[in-house]
Amino acid sequence: MRMGWIVAPVVGVAACVGALAWSAQESATPRSDTYRQLELFADVLVRVKSEYVTEVDDSKVMQAAIQGMLSSLDPHSSYLAPEDFKDMQVQTRGEYGGLGIEVTMDDSVVKVVSPIDDTPASRAGIQAGDYLTAINGESIIGLNINEAVSKMRGPVGTALTVTVAREGKEPFDVNLTREIISVRSVSARMDGDVGVIRISAFNEKTGDALNDAIAQLRAKAGAGLRGVVIDLRNNPGGLLDQAIAVSDAFLDGGEVVSTRGRRPEDIERYNARRGELMAGVPVVVLINGGSASASEIVAGALQDRGRALVVGTTSFGKGSVQTVIPLKGGRDGALRLTTARYYTPAGRSIQGSGIEPDVEIAQVRVEADKLKKLGISEADLPKALSNESGAKRRGPHVPEDQPPAGWDQKQDYQMKRAMELLRQGVVAERLRAKNG
Repeated sequence: MRMGWIVAPVVGVAACVGALAWSAQESATPRSDTYRQLELFADVLVRVKSEYVTEVDDSKVMQAAIQGMLSSLDPHSSYLAPEDFKDMQVQTRGEYGGLGIEVTMDDSVVKVVSPIDDTPASRAGIQAGDYLTAINGESIIGLNINEAVSKMRGPVGTALTVTVAREGKEPFDVNLTREIISVRSVSARMDGDVGVIRISAFNEKTGDALNDAIAQLRAKAGAGLRGVVIDLRNNPGGLLDQAIAVSDAFLDGGEVVSTRGRRPEDIERYNARRGELMAGVPVVVLINGGSASASEIVAGALQDRGRALVVGTTSFGKGSVQTVIPLKGGRDGALRLTTARYYTPAGRSIQGSGIEPDVEIAQVRVEADKLKKLGISEADLPKALSNESGAKRRGPHVPEDQPPAGWDQKQDYQMKRAMELLRQGVVAERLRAKNG
């Protein structure tokens, strides 16, 4: 089975590789050159096994070699050992053990993409952009992502100390207790006459959970539903089919996303079904720099189709699709390989550039004399794919709308403004204008 996977790198997740085959027509490297490179690899392996100062573990050496090959391609291709592949399958079902941190590698250091809602990491105050440098006082700098993740895992209920490096602060320790992470990917609530749907991840349960959330809002609000905010902030992504299912609930047919692979003929188009669940209800999609991959597919689809006003700050910018390919049925682990780029219904690639909001609203105040880049994006990752259309991410700037001086940071300024735009009729008016 192959699984469409479009998420940013996550704790406990890696991926898979395909069979090695050569064709004079398909390969840019002549077969004889490839064989010479394989002979070089075999020669090095023999020398390591016979002459290295201590005896080496064949399995670990080969896994490291595979991982090195894949990591040289892009930030999202990697190898999953059999136990990691099993962990990934559990995670996509929406429940797994751990700390609840989405991470990536940045210059051999583990960097937080986003803490997951209501997990040990989020409750302890770990933030997007933090660097994790040590576990229980032992440095994890220089380890690959799987090695670092394995040190964070352990029996549920056991404690560990994570050393955090945060810009502008001295490194500090955070004490955490491992839990079973049951990702409740969708929640819903009413705020007066406005419904709020929070989607924190795209796992196997997300589509069905969204349908339940919409039914819940409909039952509570009846005909008095003024609008809906879909909150995708700090949602790192997940499964492609679930991004399509979420978009489908708000679209009456038509294209959601397309993917294009290595060859021009490798094009897949994914469409919504006829009939939407929130017809006639104005929609705001709320995003920020932690909204990645599947979140960007939903935001891009609803933005391009004129179904929602996208509000917040520019998203992460991950415009590639990874395929998870089990090796020997998973007995040899799996490969997570970047196999395609995805495009919004208007044909946009957001790789590196991200989804720009229709209405830019910042969560925190940015002073003109202290402009700096806030958080990481796809374009910052080593070996990130380029945007083939040449689109660039907007540089540091003072946001068009931001909290006033003295704003209480405990209050959610972006959500407050999104609701105001709905209640003032701005969203409905902008969407009417967009749709002619």
